[in-house]
Amino acid sequence: MMVGFHFSFSPDLKTPFSAAIQSSISINHGYQHCCRWQFLFKIYLPCSLFAALSYGIASMAMVFINKAIIMQYAHSMTLLTLQQLATTLLIHFGRQMGYTRAKGVDITTARRLLPISLFYNANVAFALASLKGVNIPMYIAIKRLTPLAVLIAGFFSGKGKPTTQVTLSVVLTAVGVLVAAIGDFSFDLPGYTMALTSVFFQTMYLVLVEKSGAEEGLSSIEIMFYNSFLSLPFLLFLIIATGEFPNSLALLLAKSNSFSFLFILLLSLVMGIALNYTMFLCTIVNSALTTTIVGVLKGVGSTTLGFVLLGGVQVHGLNVTGLVINTAGGVWYSYAKYQQKKIKAPKVVMDLEAHRR
Repeated sequence: MMVGFHFSFSPDLKTPFSAAIQSSISINHGYQHCCRWQFLFKIYLPCSLFAALSYGIASMAMVFINKAIIMQYAHSMTLLTLQQLATTLLIHFGRQMGYTRAKGVDITTARRLLPISLFYNANVAFALASLKGVNIPMYIAIKRLTPLAVLIAGFFSGKGKPTTQVTLSVVLTAVGVLVAAIGDFSFDLPGYTMALTSVFFQTMYLVLVEKSGAEEGLSSIEIMFYNSFLSLPFLLFLIIATGEFPNSLALLLAKSNSFSFLFILLLSLVMGIALNYTMFLCTIVNSALTTTIVGVLKGVGSTTLGFVLLGGVQVHGLNVTGLVINTAGGVWYSYAKYQQKKIKAPKVVMDLEAHRR
């Protein structure tokens, strides 16, 4: 939720007609939110472009902000707990004050979303922990392995065979990671293990959402609230069981005199919420595919900036070559998914016309 390179895989809706109805409602709702923010900040851009730029900027910034805070405050589980607590309280008080129409907690919905929430937060927790030892370019490269993991999971679960272009692009992405890792002089085994474990949990989250449809009928803000709210008992148990608490609290209090630390901490809490909101906005105003492509372009920018910001990168020809291959695979993947969507689009239109008749 707070960290990572995002590849969006949305569950297939049951019928083209219901998809069109839900899309129409979501887009109208998204445009209302988008226009409200544009008016507030006096930004005069097409709404779709504003949503895409907002998500790209928030997503790129979040990686560097989390890296910066982890360099000063290594207790990643406590940091995640604070982020989730901030999200829960903000949405709760926003609902109480009438700023959002998100519904209150429903026990049936909470039970349905609990396993999904656990996988989601495990993904974020391991992603945060990996930033302690992995530099930003390699972190982004490893997170690009998620589509490959999803394809493998889909193969074993009996899902349809992906197109040749999609398969080759994700394989190229994986080859790029291997080449870059060989040339990574700052190779950190625990960090790599954490990042790969994050990919596993992100894959399980995506597959479970697609299989169960548990998030259907909920707004993104409601999903954010349930994810945050349901994760708190689990996270509190972990920080106590692992011994991170109360040492993490003592360190937090000790660093509270530092203005720069408090600023970065507050920024990480705020940007974590902003990232999720802009991802939601980009998806409903544009499409899940647009969000994926923006994520790829963001990754290119983050990889480039990662070599010069926050340190930790020893430039080596093999490492750079691997990262270029990995990025090319990510761009190719986005193009392949775009072509796949273009082929499917006429069929959906024909099905809609047939339904109307």
